[in-house]
Amino acid sequence: MADQNDLKQAAARRALDLVAPGMVLGLGTGTTIRFFIEGLAGLRVTAVPTSEASADVARAAGIDLVEDPRRPVDLAVDGADEIDPELRLVKGHGGALFREKMVALAARRFVVVADDSKLVDRLGRTYVPVEVAPFLWRQTAERLGRLGASWTLRGGDASPYRTDNGNLILDLTFPGGLDDPERMAADLKAVSGVLEHGLFLGLARGAIVAAATGVRVLGTLD
Repeated sequence: MADQNDLKQAAARRALDLVAPGMVLGLGTGTTIRFFIEGLAGLRVTAVPTSEASADVARAAGIDLVEDPRRPVDLAVDGADEIDPELRLVKGHGGALFREKMVALAARRFVVVADDSKLVDRLGRTYVPVEVAPFLWRQTAERLGRLGASWTLRGGDASPYRTDNGNLILDLTFPGGLDDPERMAADLKAVSGVLEHGLFLGLARGAIVAAATGVRVLGTLD
């Protein structure tokens, strides 16, 4: 059985083939993306990081960072927590979903790198993170619960997790997964107090997926 880190490295290496000198890159967050960022060392690129953690890795690799580039992001590369057959994603288990979605929307190409454990037949098999404002967050959680989800505050009441934006994350569990991700995405965004959710729909152009049998591409990398 292949080591999961070996699979993540294999996917990251394949994504490096998409990088050309002079590009503006969007850098996702997570262990697979760490391998990708480290592989950029020595390349003449500029990058927009989606988290302070990714920014730290990029600085160590000598990559120039910007928050608001003067031209579009050429390529965004990020991981995913779930990938369905239509390349719809659940993201945010690492806590950076707000900035990850902003960068994905800003990119001309958005490509996902992952190992095959992230492939699912239906989204919502694990949990869907939702970033919420701290103010009256319990009322926000109650409204989210009316959508058919059970919720937990990431980190717990005593020491809640704070995003790089200073907000909270509620992790939503949907029994049986999501029958209609598009409808749920709209319903989540309509809840007052919700800043962003971890359903990434219609954004990924392709996915590089590593398995013990090799690396394959879902969708297109063009």
